[in-house]
Amino acid sequence: MKLASYSIRGEIRCGVILGDEIADLGCKPLQDWLPDMSAIEAAITDAPKLSLAGVELVQPIVRPGKILAIGLNYAAHAKESVSLMNKEPGSAQTWFNKQATAANGPYQPIMMPAVSDALDYEAEMVAVIGKAGRHVPEERAMEIVAGLCIGNDVSVRGWQRASKTMIMGKGFDTHAPFGPWITTLDAIEDIDALEVRGYVNGELRQRSKAELMLDKLPAQIAHLTAAFTLEPGDVLFTGTPAGVGAGHKPPKWLKVGDVVRCEVDQLGYIENEVAAETGDVRIG
Repeated sequence: MKLASYSIRGEIRCGVILGDEIADLGCKPLQDWLPDMSAIEAAITDAPKLSLAGVELVQPIVRPGKILAIGLNYAAHAKESVSLMNKEPGSAQTWFNKQATAANGPYQPIMMPAVSDALDYEAEMVAVIGKAGRHVPEERAMEIVAGLCIGNDVSVRGWQRASKTMIMGKGFDTHAPFGPWITTLDAIEDIDALEVRGYVNGELRQRSKAELMLDKLPAQIAHLTAAFTLEPGDVLFTGTPAGVGAGHKPPKWLKVGDVVRCEVDQLGYIENEVAAETGDVRIG
């Protein structure tokens, strides 16, 4: 199944994509459906069907409880990031969080910050948690995964360097676009065989298969749930391949008007244009 959230006439709803239609499941947030896939399957038959072309897809989980991302999870990217992070990759998994307000749709603009022009892209495979889990061993980790989608771990490099936790440089508003939908695990043949690709203005910049991850998704889940509970709707960015803008000499930072396209086999693609942030004060 392909599970999606969408906007129509100013209202956010969720549904199941069926070819060029979407079966409407109503206004209940998608994460509330995820623990029971059988309920989704049962609801499809009688659900109203809408033209997919007549709605706007938004991020599948509109407001995730957690957006977590692992760093340095492909060897080639870890190597190119030594100078970026001024450190050698360690043996332990390196995690950081992106703020809930960073969540962004698969085709909506990403903002060039008013405070920096060192804007970078990171194409990634993304996992969405479907069931709560704590102390989940690797061999059972996929039991709590609802499915996979595609994300761009947009990064503001100067701000990232300035904070050891990376939180400031990773959590800017709009800097976690993901989607375009959640593809459930039963529709994916072999996760390791999935290829992640990142393009800027049509130029292929990143390309690698998931099998080359240093820590695969089950190991990531086991590590995280050793410390805290993962809940339905939590979003995990699983790492980016080599080829980010910071890895070039000189760096290839994104510019206003650039279009970043991230693809993963069997999961579709997301595509986001860089737009200028005004920096206007907003209160309330």
